[in-house]
Amino acid sequence: MKRYDAIIIGFGKGGKLLAVELANRNWKVAVIERSPDMYGGTCINVGCIPTKTMINESEFAERIYQDDYKKQSKLYSLALRRKDKLVTFLREKNVENLTNNPNITLYDGTASFLCPDTVKVVPSPESEDYFELEGKEIFINTGSTPILPDIDGLKNSRYIYTSETLLHSEILPQHLLIIGSGAIGLEFATMYAGFGSKVTILEAGKRLLPKADREIAEYMQESLKRKNIEIRLNARVQSLHDTADGITAAYTDASDGTPYFLEGDALLIATGRKPMIDDLNLEKAKIQVNAQGGIIVNEQLRTTAPHVWALGDVKGGEMYDYLSIDDSRIILNHLFGNKERSVDDRNPVPYAIFTDPPMAHIGLTEEEAMKRGYPIKISRLPASAIPRARTLQNMDGMLKAIVNTDTEKILGCSLFCVDAPELINLVAFVMKTGQKSSALRNFIFTHPSMSEGLNELFKAF
Repeated sequence: MKRYDAIIIGFGKGGKLLAVELANRNWKVAVIERSPDMYGGTCINVGCIPTKTMINESEFAERIYQDDYKKQSKLYSLALRRKDKLVTFLREKNVENLTNNPNITLYDGTASFLCPDTVKVVPSPESEDYFELEGKEIFINTGSTPILPDIDGLKNSRYIYTSETLLHSEILPQHLLIIGSGAIGLEFATMYAGFGSKVTILEAGKRLLPKADREIAEYMQESLKRKNIEIRLNARVQSLHDTADGITAAYTDASDGTPYFLEGDALLIATGRKPMIDDLNLEKAKIQVNAQGGIIVNEQLRTTAPHVWALGDVKGGEMYDYLSIDDSRIILNHLFGNKERSVDDRNPVPYAIFTDPPMAHIGLTEEEAMKRGYPIKISRLPASAIPRARTLQNMDGMLKAIVNTDTEKILGCSLFCVDAPELINLVAFVMKTGQKSSALRNFIFTHPSMSEGLNELFKAF
């Protein structure tokens, strides 16, 4: 049996950063990954990088070939190839970063616990052989996997995809059906609409993005409709049936019970993701999970087993790549630093949805601030009021900020406009450093830029 200072199960973002840092401190590190296709983790291979690449390509396709499905189809095929080339490049760079370090050993295989300090590794699903590794510290970084709802006909359909498989399909659907209107569903809807597909979203809830600011969510819904994206709320899908040319979804309107049938060429399941824990045999290590299947950790990311930690999506909750990165920082702080970092000190956490235009948010919504009884003032700014939005020919959207009138500090901010994922970082910096909203009102930004819109947005305070 080989012994290591650290065993990292899963080659995801937080785990690979942790591996390099530990190895640079002369720890002997083993990294175990079940699939070479997932070297580097979800983000690089099937998540952020390929989807945002394709969204950018789709915006280009929409500008030059709008309403020309045949030409957009060709661009879609070329975009897939460029996406694959980028993913391959980044995957190879990640492998190189690990394997070039003499203190890191990369193993292919599926890991499972035998006890809190020992894991068994099976090299492949077909293999009857296995080997065992022992680690002083073990880090679980296995990520997440798409949730497949219990819908009749789902498992046997030829036309059903997840976010991890749809971008491997060479054929651009003329009509794409999407079940679920979270970040994944909305980003894919924007992407395929940009390439020329008609898109219909089936959402079981009665409101789009229920956790988002209501006003901003309504702006987004109207914007999506203008892009030939139809959103059907209160849609409870009952069954899925393959036809000669595609798939039919049978659903009922939960508000009145009316049944409907909807035909499409392909259907994307976008009902969320769940922690990937199925093969870990966590009970052998006495590691507990919550009701949603997420590994239970304390504020320092320690599990219920001594010397076993969990980072990234496998914990459940908010599944953002940048939180996985910060997870590795917290662990390093407790291994080698002043042991003061915790998951509680990084709030509020911004997020972004890369639609066109994108939406980003941090802190409280207007409804949440009012419910908590804060004395507030609200400012709104149409994206069209910012000169840069006009030069980019993307004037859709609105910016909204909520400020505490007593402290003059920002309680929350929602941005639905071009470059929103970049702008929200400026707002986050001001909030996290405890500055007043006047910091953004008076800051000198370059011109023309979307960031100078923050001058105007916070002028009201």
